[in-house]
Amino acid sequence: MFTDFRGALTEQYVFQQLVLSQDNDIYYWSQDNSRGEIDFLIQRNGKILPVEVKASENLHAKSLRLFVEANTGLHGVRLSMSPYKEQQWLTNYPLYAAQAVVDSL
Repeated sequence: MFTDFRGALTEQYVFQQLVLSQDNDIYYWSQDNSRGEIDFLIQRNGKILPVEVKASENLHAKSLRLFVEANTGLHGVRLSMSPYKEQQWLTNYPLYAAQAVVDSL
């Protein structure tokens, strides 16, 4: 079951971590042509945090990159099976850190 629904179960896990904080407004974003999506847009304390969730170590986040580049001032977050890694336009955190990432806003 985990093999077939790995992405959906991983996104559900992250969502459960995000709703632990009552201060989060959580949204989903998709382009009109359905060619890009952001798993979670979190609004808290006047800040917006675009979050991409990956169920593996595949670190491609094309939609997240396009979204961050189109919205000046945003910095993306990717939650995945990979360790912490800082990049110019995004930061990768391990999945277990989802709650701490949002609480830091």
